[in-house]
Amino acid sequence: MSPAKRLKKTRFDRVPSTTHHLRPYAATDEDAAIELWRRTWQQTYPEIDFAARVAWWRERWRSELVPQARIVVAESDGVLIGFVTVDPRTLYLDQLVVAPEAWGGGIAEALVAEAKRLSPHGLDLLVNKDNARAIRFYEKHGFVYAGEDVNPVSGRPVNKMTWRPS
Repeated sequence: MSPAKRLKKTRFDRVPSTTHHLRPYAATDEDAAIELWRRTWQQTYPEIDFAARVAWWRERWRSELVPQARIVVAESDGVLIGFVTVDPRTLYLDQLVVAPEAWGGGIAEALVAEAKRLSPHGLDLLVNKDNARAIRFYEKHGFVYAGEDVNPVSGRPVNKMTWRPS
């Protein structure tokens, strides 16, 4: 077995099952969602100490995302493995998060399809310029480059991306 196939098999062996379902966010999901958010960003940017940002994330979750966004979670065998936050009024997709052990398993595709369903007039997002994997994913799902910006919190350069129905 090639190293790439072995890596893919190992990654999927950690997913609770190959099936998942989507459901609306519930307040009891908060701890699992924030931990998943932290874990996923830590995997993507290992040089940053995201554990130090958990209190900030929790405050942002409670004061900005939960009151304003529609949040849908993905579960597998009762375990939260992903979520998407979208505000259909502003068309803003703030977060699309999938557990690293479930990457490539169709969860992100299901969540972006749900975001498009929730915001049928379109979606806008910011993605870190150095996150090539995420940029490829969004492009594959119909998002196009719409300019550059800087993340107001991290100072990192970001791409604006947009999706509009045809």
